[in-house]
Amino acid sequence: MMGLGHEQGIGAPCRKCKENCEGFELHFWRKTCRNCKCGQEEHGVLLSTERDRKVGRLFEDAKYINLIAKLKSEAIPTHKPNVMVLRNPVPAKKNDAINTVTYDWIPSVQNKALARQYMQMLPKEKQPVTGSEGAQYRKKQLAKQLPAHDQDPSKCHGLSYNEIKKMKQFVEKYKSEALGVGNVKRPSDMNAQGDKVHNPAGIRNSTAVVGSKDKSKESKKTQYTCYCCKHPMKEGDPAIYAEKAGYSKLWHPACFICSICGEILVDMIYFWKNGKLYCGRHYCDSEKPRCSGCDELIFSNEYTQAENKNWHLKHFCCIDCHNILAGKIYVMLKSKPVCKPCYMKNHAVVCQGCHNAIDPEEQRVIYKIFSWHASTACFLCSCCSKCLIGEKFIPVEGMVFCSTQCKNMMY
Repeated sequence: MMGLGHEQGIGAPCRKCKENCEGFELHFWRKTCRNCKCGQEEHGVLLSTERDRKVGRLFEDAKYINLIAKLKSEAIPTHKPNVMVLRNPVPAKKNDAINTVTYDWIPSVQNKALARQYMQMLPKEKQPVTGSEGAQYRKKQLAKQLPAHDQDPSKCHGLSYNEIKKMKQFVEKYKSEALGVGNVKRPSDMNAQGDKVHNPAGIRNSTAVVGSKDKSKESKKTQYTCYCCKHPMKEGDPAIYAEKAGYSKLWHPACFICSICGEILVDMIYFWKNGKLYCGRHYCDSEKPRCSGCDELIFSNEYTQAENKNWHLKHFCCIDCHNILAGKIYVMLKSKPVCKPCYMKNHAVVCQGCHNAIDPEEQRVIYKIFSWHASTACFLCSCCSKCLIGEKFIPVEGMVFCSTQCKNMMY
């Protein structure tokens, strides 16, 4: 049974539209609010339990049990899954609570000092401190980067048996070939464990004499470089390794980003392809067309392209009345198609001259927020009714005048 979660978050206010939205109501296939057309993330309806289930489903295959372990923060004192309180290194004098920071998520490392160091190397506005702007950023990125309908056919609308089969094969393939979770370690710790770490661009090994009396004692110092920004990395700082990329590559915490959208890979969940990191959304986009109407990947052989976007045949329809637009006149409003009747009824601008709606196929004159039919009957001097098409004019509060004399007669 398909379950798109229509009951979840009903009535939740929109953080973007505020009082202009009556409350969240999920459209039956668009993944947006029926009332304001905004997404679920703007309404904050993706609950923490649902986020945990979604990430869990992504790694539920037994072959990826090592990745699940990385997500669980095992051997770390936690108050609830994916949440941790880190204590600042300076002892508290009066109230111990003021020297602790609670995070909605932390990397799965046993060394709490390393986890703290990792968090401090992220931009402050993207640190997932509970209740902060960074925590909201993480929630939005979980919804954006890892949409449930890219992983689970039951979260998609109206897939045929063959489409479900193709989707399952696709998901199985990317789990095997591309999906991974970043691993946080210090480069010096990796070397101490005997792991081979080097810069793909060419690591430089420098040999320094330690003692002037005993020149046989030498220490090799490896210089590490971030795979993304190419800037040097310190041995004692946290670095992120990606198993699918190979341990020859490492990243600064703030550089572990999607190569398409440039956003930090949420919870260090990455997809690796052709030498590049991707978030889940943009990896899938690189493999399959995505319907601009329902935001789902397209697994059918037939689909349409319009406005440089892909659409399921049944989803290239009016955003207002949902009538299919194939072969019909439509207008794009905020990247969404609207049929001509709905445009004229709900969205058309009104002519300042005749006060009628302007047909989208008609020529018009636009000045700031005002519009006129580009006709001898509408674009006229507001005083003497002289046609102003091709003429200079003086605008005043939605009216136009052919001369100062006409303007002075009205004002």
